[in-house]
Amino acid sequence: MSLPAAFFSVVLIWSTTPLAIKWSSLGIGFSFAVFARMAISVLLCIALLALFRIRFPLHRKARMAYVAGGVSMFATMALTYWSAQYVSSGMIAVLFGLSPLITSLGAMLWLEEESLSRNKIADMLLGVLCLLMVFYGGLDLGSNAGIGIVTLLCAVTAQSLGLVWIKRIGDDSPPLAMTCSTLAVSLPLFLLLGHALNNEAILPQVWLGMAGIVLGLGLHQWGGRRVIAG
Repeated sequence: MSLPAAFFSVVLIWSTTPLAIKWSSLGIGFSFAVFARMAISVLLCIALLALFRIRFPLHRKARMAYVAGGVSMFATMALTYWSAQYVSSGMIAVLFGLSPLITSLGAMLWLEEESLSRNKIADMLLGVLCLLMVFYGGLDLGSNAGIGIVTLLCAVTAQSLGLVWIKRIGDDSPPLAMTCSTLAVSLPLFLLLGHALNNEAILPQVWLGMAGIVLGLGLHQWGGRRVIAG
């Protein structure tokens, strides 16, 4: 894929994601919506790993990165889907636009990669100022928007600091393997979320589906070894 095509693909995906979050939660509740999205994503990742014959490492740094990514994704997506009940898709897009600033600040404080220069301070202040302008303009703020915005800011922070955490670990796993393992770690947490907060019954077929996903990952990782050994 060419660089311009990749750039526009990323812009298209991230610009439509907030609206997809709003639409996917209509009529079914936020907890099931986010769980279904993660489950479908895991299955697609397993298929892609098998198609491109990519294996995911299981050494110590890789496992640490998977846990860090899984916890970060769980916090980010759970908080985002919950806040989507009270804020518009436009507000979600605007607030997630702050993630580069928060990531940069987290990297400076946690990784000590760069100093807090005047330019960076000015960039952050400009971002906060523009955010205040957005709030002043309204942007379809409804009832309970305040708690929704605070929760959404927590989601943005969780995503940004999760990226810094993963970089601090320094794992070099293939990106697709990292994505799949992160989804696999976060998926059971979303299933506890629906049961604990939304009183959703965990049916036997759900457990079977979860077991099938884990089995699929295991077969992808170790299935070829038995064939070779045999």
